[in-house]
Amino acid sequence: MTTMTLDIQRSPVRILPDPKRVIARPFFPGGDERTDAVLKRVLALSDAEAERVLSEVRRDFSDRHRDIEVVFAQNFEHARRRLNGQVLSGTRKQLVGAYFSSEYSLESIALFNPSLVAHPDQTGMNDGALRFLLSLRACGEGHVSSVEFRSGILAADGSIHLDVVTPFATTERPVDDKLYDKKRFHRKLVEMGVYSPLGDVVVNRLRDQFTMNELVEAIEVADHDPQYHEVFQELTQKMMWVAHSNYNLSFHADLPLCERVIFPVTENESRGIEDARFVRFTDDDGSVTYFGVYTAYNGFHTLPQIIETADFLHFRINTLIGRCVQNKGMALFPRKIDGDYWMVSRLDGENIYLLRSDHHHFWNESVLLRRPDQPWEFMQIGNCGSPLETEAGWLLLTHGVGPMRQYWLGACLLDLEDPTRVIHQLAEPILIPEESERDGYVPNVVYSCGGIIHNNRLVFPYAVADSSSAFASVSVDDLLSRMQ
Repeated sequence: MTTMTLDIQRSPVRILPDPKRVIARPFFPGGDERTDAVLKRVLALSDAEAERVLSEVRRDFSDRHRDIEVVFAQNFEHARRRLNGQVLSGTRKQLVGAYFSSEYSLESIALFNPSLVAHPDQTGMNDGALRFLLSLRACGEGHVSSVEFRSGILAADGSIHLDVVTPFATTERPVDDKLYDKKRFHRKLVEMGVYSPLGDVVVNRLRDQFTMNELVEAIEVADHDPQYHEVFQELTQKMMWVAHSNYNLSFHADLPLCERVIFPVTENESRGIEDARFVRFTDDDGSVTYFGVYTAYNGFHTLPQIIETADFLHFRINTLIGRCVQNKGMALFPRKIDGDYWMVSRLDGENIYLLRSDHHHFWNESVLLRRPDQPWEFMQIGNCGSPLETEAGWLLLTHGVGPMRQYWLGACLLDLEDPTRVIHQLAEPILIPEESERDGYVPNVVYSCGGIIHNNRLVFPYAVADSSSAFASVSVDDLLSRMQ
């Protein structure tokens, strides 16, 4: 299979994974008994020995983290509860924190599945240039995935210039004072099929807007029938699971974009945050929000989640709700159509669907858009990010899976007013792996989570064999003229 005679221009820019980019995570390799044993050993050290060990750790790790002492202080807090109020010196606290810390290499396996959007800050750009923001799926030990960011400039001549990447990376913990909506919370539990009347004793105690602490308190004081204790415990565990899946993150304004990492913090995403598809969404009033729909994975099940941000400093993460929230590969349209939100999805894992809703968190209406109809996509098809608006229609990049599990990129055109109608589509793929792009973590794959149109060219980043990321572009006019 060969591509059509489209003039696809591959950029020489390649984004490679860097195993030196690490974060420091809490390290508790056992239960409380083992934690107590480690604490006992550390506290038995003489003051001089404690100073020596801590000095060595600082020497070896200070240049690998923006502020290693803050890391140690944070991880000391995880062990504080086992000290029973015992007061420690600053050196002992730092040393305890060091013992209960470990490094995680975010990109040791891959840096791939990129999504490209216009940067929220376009000040200082020359005519014809665009500052962009790129999200990437970083994959490390245990195949745990997180979201990283890069930035750069698309020059007027189409060349791509990436901003310098610092050697540091930083994660944040969820903000504790997030408010939860009781109706939405209850609706998700019912939709999951885990709610029962036993939960009323908890839900009835909650305000219309409640905090995590209030949920914990409502569960602790709930008066339930003892004979259903195990069932009640299972239900309340599900309540906590859903609540923990919805959270806020905030990064310090001075932290460079490339250092901000959205790392799994909840049970449902414990094995990874996968394939975020970001879109710059413009509402009817002209306000702009960036949405990123991703797949949360816990090792057994997937759960579609949505990220909302206006500045890529403050993030709100929520679970999508509705009977159409299934499988992977969901991406929002960049604006409402006829007053509603629209989403492209691979609802059944094989075909492309369109979802429609009056709220971007709830999805219960779907229509089949396309089935695989070309040999290079007979296994399955899906989207490669959000549709892009052109005068001719919505341009939707797709991926198809063919023989030998090869992934190729294609495209189709949807009606602007009725996107359920496919106007045209390409009979052949836009992009297939070149010989130099075939080998990697997953061979024979090119894959994108979203591009943009700039200066009448479709610019899209793509993963190379699920290992690294690259860029390509094509004339929009040329692309549209080749559609059948």
